[in-house]
Amino acid sequence: MEIINKKNCSAAKKERVKSDHDALIEESLKKIKNKLIVMSGKGGVGKTSVSVNLAIALAEKGYKVGIMDVDLHGPDIPRMLGLEGMLTLNQNQKLVPMHFSENLQAVSVESFTLNKDDAIIWRGPIKHSAIRQFIADVEWGKLDFLIIDSPPGTGDEPLSVAQTIKDAKAIIVTTPQEVALADVRKSINFCKTVKMKIFGLIENMSGFTCPNCGEKYDLFGSGGGEKTAETAGITFLGKIPFDLNIVSCGDTGVSFQEKHKDSPATKAFADIAEKISKS
Repeated sequence: MEIINKKNCSAAKKERVKSDHDALIEESLKKIKNKLIVMSGKGGVGKTSVSVNLAIALAEKGYKVGIMDVDLHGPDIPRMLGLEGMLTLNQNQKLVPMHFSENLQAVSVESFTLNKDDAIIWRGPIKHSAIRQFIADVEWGKLDFLIIDSPPGTGDEPLSVAQTIKDAKAIIVTTPQEVALADVRKSINFCKTVKMKIFGLIENMSGFTCPNCGEKYDLFGSGGGEKTAETAGITFLGKIPFDLNIVSCGDTGVSFQEKHKDSPATKAFADIAEKISKS
């Protein structure tokens, strides 16, 4: 009987802790107007670059924006934003996000590790707990947009987001090539299965204009993302042209849009941010 009572006490304690955490999550999410998870069916389509540049474009329009990096095994957000150091605690014992600008702040698992090259070796339950902590234990404050950068595919991380942030909507990123589009269709079906609304689809790396001759090349084909969105009955948010400077700016933690204000890619990000803000 004593053993049973101890087990019951332990179970009750865990349930209280979970209930307290649920309350903190609910309190935090109430202050965030729009939650958008950026997904991709496969790696290599520039999903994180899109997440970062959409967040910057929205912040440039005056919106309060947060980026939550839940790509736990490949957290690139801090490096792409040029953010260094560890997260700190405020007087309420809440974690303070790192600030890229007055309107843009970010949280990533990389900001919890002393050695940035250490591998994160976590199973599903730990990932789920970490994502819940990114919401409950972080002082996000009032935000217009929370951009959630997830790893490629339809695994633990996007599933945890769907379960924890019930009103999150998906932005799916693809390139025009068929191999990427086939995986996008899986992402669309994932969203339908977990009852997550799809905000729209973005076609990235959509054409490259030679800086020397001005000739345009469709490196990965053209129009596949738009056709996929039309077939699936989801909103097509726009095309982002391939630009080598996006890569170099991401590697050095510099804002591409600030450094290359007249680039067609900068205009594309601004146009998509405008669509997002008005939806």
